[in-house]
Amino acid sequence: MLGIMGGAVSAGEDNDDLIDNLKEAYYIRSDLVERAFRAVDRADYYLDEYRENAYKDLAWRHGNIHLSAPCIYSEVMEALDLHPRVSFLNLGSGTGYLSTMVGLILGPFGVNHGIELHADVIEYAYQKLDSFIKTSDSFDKFEFCEPSFVVGNCLEISPESRQYDRVYCGAGVQKDHEKYVKNLIKVGGILVMPLEEKLTKITRTGPNSWETKKIISVSFAPLIQPKHNVNGKPKTVPLPKYEVRTLQELARFCIRHTLRATSDAGECQSRTRGSSFSVGRGLAVAGLHKYGPRFKRRRVHRRRCNALVLATRQVVGSAMSPASLDSNNNQGGRAEDEEAGRREVRRETRGCRRAARGLMEEEEMVEEEVEEEQEEEEEEERETGELLRVQPAVNVLRERILSLPLPEPLKRFLLYYRNK
Repeated sequence: MLGIMGGAVSAGEDNDDLIDNLKEAYYIRSDLVERAFRAVDRADYYLDEYRENAYKDLAWRHGNIHLSAPCIYSEVMEALDLHPRVSFLNLGSGTGYLSTMVGLILGPFGVNHGIELHADVIEYAYQKLDSFIKTSDSFDKFEFCEPSFVVGNCLEISPESRQYDRVYCGAGVQKDHEKYVKNLIKVGGILVMPLEEKLTKITRTGPNSWETKKIISVSFAPLIQPKHNVNGKPKTVPLPKYEVRTLQELARFCIRHTLRATSDAGECQSRTRGSSFSVGRGLAVAGLHKYGPRFKRRRVHRRRCNALVLATRQVVGSAMSPASLDSNNNQGGRAEDEEAGRREVRRETRGCRRAARGLMEEEEMVEEEVEEEQEEEEEEERETGELLRVQPAVNVLRERILSLPLPEPLKRFLLYYRNK
């Protein structure tokens, strides 16, 4: 169930760089989707020997393990129009990468289910999910809806299964199965699936009515046909149950949310953090972007390019504007106006060149400042014999939980047994 289309954006140096490229290419368009993508490092879902390829905009497969290209997942996340408390079903859930990002948006009172054909992939997905919960630096910035997976063929889902608000199918849907898959969503729900070589968004507007929108061209392997029969009848696969939260889980959600909310209120003058309860205002809110000299240089470069484009438009506009005629339509007057226009174009062209040189010099100055800072750090390292490292951000939520007058086992429970 692999979306083999990709290569729409440049490869990134790290996860943040990849997301920057997806934003620039307008695959990621909303703050909510951007936060989820930055919070879940794509490389963590690769086998170690293939991590170097994780930030390329390409699909990846190894045995039964598969990941679609980042540009495909971006379009899927945007098309699903996710928000807290909705129910989500992932047909062909694979490594759990997409389901984990979705869970960061759904919040603790959503529903996050997946069905996967291969048992070994389910095991791999649960390993990655456990690693995300226990080790991710982003986990405490969100209220998480933990996904549940079952092994089975999505064409064998029990007819008695409940419908969902949002459904994604990670395999090409044949026309014969289109109606079957569409009936998995509630009225008002959204289905995103590859249909006839197009990633397609289908909104159910009534019991027997749908609105369809083609998004982008894709190439997916088709759904695998069921092979199992029980007493001559097709086998049915039960989806995960809609579980009622225990009182302990509800208490944990409420305590963590309250501590986070009070912490945010105390720090709102300097920085605000978002959660599934409060969407937030971009990456400065979430504290998920890794800013550094590289981003500073990139901003200067873009500013220079924008200025050059603007200046060029001005020059071209001046050159293309028709010369005015005098009141007598005098040809001599028109020639003089044309000559004056050419002189004006030459002056503006010279001004553009001077502006370009000034912006190039500004960029060079920024790069020199960065190099000087790096040299100073290296010199201090040599003098002290110690490596200078950026201090990690303080996890305020964790610190507040640890300071509570509670038994240690209860604190560990509130921390999801995380060690960081």
